[in-house]
Amino acid sequence: MRIVLVGPPGAGKGTQAKIIAGRLAIPAISTGDIFRANVGAGTPLGLEAKGYMDKGLLVPDSITIGMVRDRLADPDVAGGFLLDGFPRNVAQAEELESILVGLGTKLDVVLELVVDNDEVVKRIAGRRLCRNDSTHIFHVDFQQPKVPGVCDVCGGELYQRDDDKEETVRERLAVYERETAPIVGFYAEHGLLSTIDAMGSLDEVTERALAALADR
Repeated sequence: MRIVLVGPPGAGKGTQAKIIAGRLAIPAISTGDIFRANVGAGTPLGLEAKGYMDKGLLVPDSITIGMVRDRLADPDVAGGFLLDGFPRNVAQAEELESILVGLGTKLDVVLELVVDNDEVVKRIAGRRLCRNDSTHIFHVDFQQPKVPGVCDVCGGELYQRDDDKEETVRERLAVYERETAPIVGFYAEHGLLSTIDAMGSLDEVTERALAALADR
C-alpha cells in the first residue's frame, strides 16, 4: 500500500507513521530521514542541500523532490511505503504524482490527521526537554516528572524549546494552513483522502487509521 500522511504539527504524524508502517510491513519515509541520509552519505543532492542549510536558507523544492524520487526508486519500497512530511504543497503533490507514474504505480490513500488547534498548542507547548539529553522528554500535563523541572532519568534541568512556545506553535499552524492544508483539497478532488480524528489516545488514533486503510 502506498500512503501519504498529512496533518498539522502536533497531530502525531511521526509516531503514527512508524506504527502504521510497522503494522503494514512497509517503510515509513520521512523527509527528515531522507535529508539526513543524503547529507550523511555526501550524495550530490545532500551536499547541495547542506549548502542551503548551512546558510540558514530553505532547501529548494527541486532538491527535496530529487531526494524523494531517488528514495522511492529503492528496492525496499516496491511493496509500498508511507510518506510523512512530503508533499508539503500542491506543487510537490503534483511532482509526487509524476514520480509515481514514472515508476508505474500510484498512491492508494492520503490519511489526514485532524486535531483541534488548541489541542495542538497544548500538546507542543507543554513539552519539556532535558538539557543533558533531548531524548528525555516530559510534559506538564501528560508525562510529568517526579520533581518539577527535573529530569527523572539523569537529574538534568528541564526546559521549553523556543519552537515549542505558544506563539511559535500558533505561527507554525498558520504556516501549515497557508502552505500545506491546500493539498488536502487536492487529494480530496482525486478521491484519495481519508480523514482521521487524531484526538484521543495513541491506540485509538492508530485503530481509526487502520480501519480507514482497510476500507480502501
